[in-house]
Amino acid sequence: MSGELVLVTGGSGFIGVHCIVQLLEAGYRVRTSLRSLARADEVRAMVAEGGADAAGVEFAELDLLHDDGWLDAATGATYLLHVASPFPATQPQDPDELIVPARDGTVRAVRAARDARVRRVVLTSSFAAVGYGAPHPGRPYAEDDWTDPADERLTPYVRSKAVAERAAWDFIDREAPDLELAVVNPVAVFGPTLGRDLSSSLHLLRTFLNGEVRGIPDAATNAVDVRDVAALHLAAMTHPDAAGERFLAVAGDPMPFTEVAAMLRERLGDAARHVPTRAVPSWVVRIAARFDPDVRAVLPQLGRRPYASHAKAERMLGWHPRSNEEAILASAESLLRLGLVRG
Repeated sequence: MSGELVLVTGGSGFIGVHCIVQLLEAGYRVRTSLRSLARADEVRAMVAEGGADAAGVEFAELDLLHDDGWLDAATGATYLLHVASPFPATQPQDPDELIVPARDGTVRAVRAARDARVRRVVLTSSFAAVGYGAPHPGRPYAEDDWTDPADERLTPYVRSKAVAERAAWDFIDREAPDLELAVVNPVAVFGPTLGRDLSSSLHLLRTFLNGEVRGIPDAATNAVDVRDVAALHLAAMTHPDAAGERFLAVAGDPMPFTEVAAMLRERLGDAARHVPTRAVPSWVVRIAARFDPDVRAVLPQLGRRPYASHAKAERMLGWHPRSNEEAILASAESLLRLGLVRG
């Protein structure tokens, strides 16, 4: 049992709370940040739902856009997991609504870690910072690939993740050469939700289960289980060779939405009776997206099958993720358990 203190930003989020659970189970002390301390009891309840004892969790109130409290929150921590980042269900009209808090919050976290003499920061980035550059016929995306954040054709969310991660590496190079940084780049994160505040991936899955979409678009999802993402954060936090490295968190090949829908109907039976069964042409999806923000979120994925590899995380950190199917089914089962799917 290490007893070392870890600061986890964004402790109320899908990934953040699973990181807290696994840190507590591994014997670490945890301090976590929230935008409002009014959510502390909610986080304690989610941690308990995950099977850990939340009694000793400390809380700090931090804002990605303000300096107040960051140094105090990082003081005494050996490690900092910067998980907090804006991730809306719909894309804003002004890209800076996402880009500025993602970038500035990341710099605040890394600066606080430097000033508090934290040993290592693990940044939760995204496949969005990797897989939207030049296409890669014949090979999967890997950690040396980068999305171009200046490409204005990309969604604000995709650009925000590339900008924020670049800002972290640049800060380390310029102003914190002695601070260790490792980055985790997950694809769409599924797995069991511990609360009712849903990530965008789970929100999309719920629209399928509730029959809120009339058909299945020509799109696919890469998937990874949130429990495996949290485990990769912990491995990147402590492994001697992880400093200065990026790690893609992806379970397997892209899974077409037609296969996701078929799996849900087969494995969940009557609980998946509202899941659509017919494919919808992309031109229909584009028209529907003009009126429905949930459909609009699918547009960047139409026709894409982005292959990515977790070979580096497996080779360097011994990371072995659950399958796409297990991750997505765990999400669906937790949505049903929490009563978030209509009968």
